[in-house]
Amino acid sequence: MSNTRQWPTEDCTRVPNWVYSDPENYQQELEKIFYGPFWSFVGLECEIPNAGDIKRSQVGERSVLMTRDEAGDINVILNSCAHRAAEVCQKKFDNSTALMCPYHQWTYDLKGNLTGVPFRRGQKGAGGYPKEFDLKQHGMRKLRVESVNGAVFATFDENALPLKEYMGEDVYTRFTRVFDGRKIKVIGYQRQRIKANWKLYPENMKDSYHATLLHVFLISFGLYRMDQEGLLFHDERTRANNVVASTATAKDKLAGKEEMISFKDSYALLDMRQVAPVKEFNDDITIQNITLFPAVTMQQQQNLLQFRNVVPIGPNEFDLQWTFFGYEDDDDEMTLRRTRLANLTGSSGYISVDDTEVFEFSRNGMLPNNDRNCVLEMGGYDTETPTKGDMVSESAIRGFYEFYRKIMYSE
Repeated sequence: MSNTRQWPTEDCTRVPNWVYSDPENYQQELEKIFYGPFWSFVGLECEIPNAGDIKRSQVGERSVLMTRDEAGDINVILNSCAHRAAEVCQKKFDNSTALMCPYHQWTYDLKGNLTGVPFRRGQKGAGGYPKEFDLKQHGMRKLRVESVNGAVFATFDENALPLKEYMGEDVYTRFTRVFDGRKIKVIGYQRQRIKANWKLYPENMKDSYHATLLHVFLISFGLYRMDQEGLLFHDERTRANNVVASTATAKDKLAGKEEMISFKDSYALLDMRQVAPVKEFNDDITIQNITLFPAVTMQQQQNLLQFRNVVPIGPNEFDLQWTFFGYEDDDDEMTLRRTRLANLTGSSGYISVDDTEVFEFSRNGMLPNNDRNCVLEMGGYDTETPTKGDMVSESAIRGFYEFYRKIMYSE
């Protein structure tokens, strides 16, 4: 990275605009973060229930395959042939007893081990591979895999912390509030390409106070407001994994109404079922966002359960991939309720559509103004970011960048 690219302050109360667009910085993010000692969400075990099932997923810009082998084990393999690097699998989902490259038909088992090479001994005694060519040395690249009650994560780095330790105890506890051991089922998928830098999405999910200003739907129907009881914290080790949660309790008088100009007390729906959830967990939390470094969010929004996975595509675009899920023992009424609620936070959801627009506004303001800095002083500006704090705060975003800078710029 150019020597002119300096962080403007010793703390993280300022974030330079160039960090969202510099191509060299982006390449370093891929190598040090997405392909480094950090865990990425790749899917749910229930998506590949049977032996031979394959799901194509992605870590950073690299295509990977999540497979279930004959023994029932889950594997994650780089989707690139060890021969000439061609992608082995093109389908989103498949079932097969083996993985065969379409180019020269090198064949692998579902763990990624090379099992067959055409013309290995040549043709009629001529050509072929040397006698010392060893199939065991030419398998597909395997990622390390761990699962939390059916949610599958993978990393390219064998030295990464165990997943539970990586999450942090408090975050893990909140994660297993939803992934509590019950069998999971997928309800559906959505995908959207957004013209902005990938970091804007985890920032947004860590931003606990923008929702009460930006999202007309949330505040007008009382789904999330700053006068409601809330929880904001991040784990002490990384400060990059965090939880934002809220309880939608009824208030006789809306506190801070004069500061929420987006509030519309006249708004109404013809179908109020989208804002009338049923109690499901053993607490009163109606929204819980868990953001895991670098770029996945697991959300409970009323009875809607989902993963939102960010896949970077260069410094100025990313794909946002939704996986909506429920529990295998949900009755038809609950499954329909979860499906209906997907209208809130899907790609064109009543809530999420606002975020998509402001991400692109942010990109448009950042790209031509690389000499400017973003300000992150809400909630205080001490170098040591607190692990628990007020909801009206940017502490979780500062925590993200504290960790980010250590990874990216420390020698």
